[in-house]
Amino acid sequence: MTAQQSSTAPVDPRPDGEDQFPAGAQVFVRDEVWLVRNSVRTEHDGAKVDVVGVSDFVRDQEAVFFTGLDTIELIDPRRTKLVRDESSNFRRSRLFLEAVLRKTALPQSERRLALADSFLLDSLPYQRRPAELALSGRNLRPRLLIADVVGLGKTLEIGLTLAELIRRGRGERILVVTPQHVLEQFQHELWTRFAIPLVRLDSVGIERIQREIPAGRNPFTYFKRVIVSIDTLKNTDQYKHHLERINWDAVVIDESHNLINRGSLRNQLAQILAPRTDALILASATPHNGDAKSFAELIGLLDPAAIRDPEHYRAEDIEHLFIRRTKISPEVREQMKGQWADRGPSQSVRCAATPAEEKIFEELAAVWLPGENGTSVSGVPLFPYTLLKSFLSSHAALKATVSARIKTLEKKDEPTATRAELAALRTLQELVEPLTEADSAKFAALVEQMKTIGVGPKSDARVVVFSERVQTLEWLRTVLPTALGFRGRAAEESTRVMHGGLSDEQQMQCVEDFGLADAPVRVLLTGDVASEGVNLHRQCHQLIHYDVPWSLIRIEQRNGRIDRYGQAHQPQFRALILTSEVGGAKDDTVVAERLLDREDQAHRALGTAEAVTGLYRAEAEEKSLIQDLLRGRTVDESLDAHRAEAEADAAMDDFLADFFGSVGDAEPDAEGGDPQDAEGKGAGTSAPGNAAVPRLFTSTAEFLDEALSEVFPDATTSLDLHRDTESGLLSFRPPTDLVHRLKALPLDYVREQRLRERLLVTFNRRLAEHSLKRARESSTSSWPEISLLTDLHPVVEWLTDKVLVRLGRQEALIITADVPEPTYLVQGVYSNALGRPTVVKWMGVTRGGTVEDDMVGLLRRSGVGPTMANPMRHSEPATALEAGIPGALAAAEQFLDRHRDAWDEPLRKPIDDYKARLGDWEQPTLASERTKKSLASLADSLLTTGRPLMRVLAVLVPDPEAPARPPSTA
Repeated sequence: MTAQQSSTAPVDPRPDGEDQFPAGAQVFVRDEVWLVRNSVRTEHDGAKVDVVGVSDFVRDQEAVFFTGLDTIELIDPRRTKLVRDESSNFRRSRLFLEAVLRKTALPQSERRLALADSFLLDSLPYQRRPAELALSGRNLRPRLLIADVVGLGKTLEIGLTLAELIRRGRGERILVVTPQHVLEQFQHELWTRFAIPLVRLDSVGIERIQREIPAGRNPFTYFKRVIVSIDTLKNTDQYKHHLERINWDAVVIDESHNLINRGSLRNQLAQILAPRTDALILASATPHNGDAKSFAELIGLLDPAAIRDPEHYRAEDIEHLFIRRTKISPEVREQMKGQWADRGPSQSVRCAATPAEEKIFEELAAVWLPGENGTSVSGVPLFPYTLLKSFLSSHAALKATVSARIKTLEKKDEPTATRAELAALRTLQELVEPLTEADSAKFAALVEQMKTIGVGPKSDARVVVFSERVQTLEWLRTVLPTALGFRGRAAEESTRVMHGGLSDEQQMQCVEDFGLADAPVRVLLTGDVASEGVNLHRQCHQLIHYDVPWSLIRIEQRNGRIDRYGQAHQPQFRALILTSEVGGAKDDTVVAERLLDREDQAHRALGTAEAVTGLYRAEAEEKSLIQDLLRGRTVDESLDAHRAEAEADAAMDDFLADFFGSVGDAEPDAEGGDPQDAEGKGAGTSAPGNAAVPRLFTSTAEFLDEALSEVFPDATTSLDLHRDTESGLLSFRPPTDLVHRLKALPLDYVREQRLRERLLVTFNRRLAEHSLKRARESSTSSWPEISLLTDLHPVVEWLTDKVLVRLGRQEALIITADVPEPTYLVQGVYSNALGRPTVVKWMGVTRGGTVEDDMVGLLRRSGVGPTMANPMRHSEPATALEAGIPGALAAAEQFLDRHRDAWDEPLRKPIDDYKARLGDWEQPTLASERTKKSLASLADSLLTTGRPLMRVLAVLVPDPEAPARPPSTA
């Protein structure tokens, strides 16, 4: 049968020429019937409609159609065919109505959170603030910078935000960009906590996909939701042409401070992605480099017109775009009681230099760093401090630094200019060459401290050991296990080394193994590659600085690996401080010990140490400190002087002083509950509560239980379904169409848990949490065997689709209920020019034209529920009821038209406010005028436009044998 021969009719075109295809509707394309899962406008090909097959030939097949390429016919609601529901308790009708409610995206006007209480995480209102800010409408699009300090749970905040976008039909295509060493960690959190699957496309994954797909096809269209390393994606020469040809619903860029440097590959990547996504979430604990203009550039990715003068602005000018809290922020502190142990003090462990080390101190003090009245042998002022820092790390690091410098000078072929320095270097080389671990005071102290902690062959205790130098890490790996008592294979397995020279796969494996309780690893030796974004607190609360970075920011970042949300034990920090009796020696008491103390003071007083120097970047802090040491300043004088200079810079102080004042934080109320109104503090305004999401079933569990019974009446046989009524565990063999959907899940997870053979799922949060904990204690896989069923879980989505496709094309069901006259259940959806719903109404329309816009309330008053009986009789034939459909639709549309302006007002006001701000925005460039027009056009496209889409879902009819009730006259 061709499209012309079918009983469908093309959808009425809207004034702007666009079509509407709401989720849950059925369409006719290429002689087959399909169920709409999502629809969005594209730039060149009309509406892009994601569908799943309904008719026999294409049943359960997924497809994508474009109105610019195919004729997509939406069923004319006036031609709806009514059919009897002969199922027990009208189960088929109730399931269908619930499925439509679930598949319909929440309207743009719904600002409150709909799903926050349904995931596998603690209920912490402060973690909801970013999602509330993203949905607040204060910015045209859901765009924000989450700038919470280290450890508050930015990944969870991102997950909540993405979940709410998905529920609104704005999260079908998601791209997450992270540093390579946190790829699997981020992927793991979003799946296990939220049931949001991301397919990892590291360099190996992209190559694999390109081998599987036709030549020339964009690998980023193969999966809907992906996570990619920024180090992979920044290769713009290789991926730019693909990224420029794809749009996303949401892009997340973690550790976004790496985007700031204009002209860098990471910055170029951000400039490509930002215009090609609706939602943009940036996350970083340190999203600034102390320069107002650079920070304005980062904000410009979110909203190009947010800042009028990039050199002079305040936090309040951009508070609708970013949120920042610290551990001591009132809201965080109150809600985290008992859930995050306070950190212990940073303990300095002094190590008196051995005689061999004292000889090196003597040489450094006499020749390289001779003090105020002496002259260094090196013509490069900073190099002596490079030598010093290498030595304070280890003799292995010093040996490498000396060798590298000798090679550099020898290549210059300037014997007169380099003779003295080369001689001094060879003297150092002779002193350091014979040193072993027996000559290292720090190594002896490290072993002693680790034994005190309990690290050893018969203990589960774990420790993270940080060092800046790869040579130190590699040397420790060879000598430390044996010193701790590990022998044979245990010595090799007990210690892992992680640094930037490893591949992304190797780095992720280090992090995963260290987080598994059953894994044999006890010591993680890591460089500062692990100081950003990596969770090391699952099985560990002990951290040792083998050497101390000369930056407060870096010390805090290191400490944050174990001092973070979810840490059950008090984090303990130790730093090995090498001391010397040599006069004028710059040992660790000169710099490292003072920095440890200042970081600790700042953390307890301010919640962060980032603002102490006013430099805001670890590299800048270290460079500035060394220059000040050369000038004769002490560490404290250097720190205080730079803060004073920063405070004298009015432009910088304007925005950074406010920035460090916790934007988006709110005071808890007297009972320690949700914060009250805190005007001017971003997302910290009064908690908006939960969204009013219409539901016919009391829970997703009840819906899934009845859906299984309806779709698979013989599930025990056909799915090999087993239920544990006591624990709530469901175990079954996934059918072919569900297995096909599992391709969207993390590949490692599918393979390790053998999901294609059997699925274990539950609504029991305690059971799911226990399974997650058990996975962390496993030595084989960190993926839990049991997953929590949420509204976003593929199993729930699959069953919802199965329910919807059981109803034939252009059909609605007849339900005998406690109503006085036939009442048509009608869905009405207004959309904007982008095809997104702005107003969604669920109505009951009587034959007399009375309209009620609370369909769920009407159903409950009419007795529609799991205990209702199905008498198998109706008051009149289906043909007579069908005759009333056009009138009911006309009455419903008139009702919608009368109230449209009132419903539109909450949506229109923030858009008008934004356009007013845009009118004041000026930048002296041609590009700014184009930006202004583009943003104005975007603002207009968000307003409701055109006629509503109408759809008949069912009709309630009175029982002919029930006592007569008077018709409604409301």
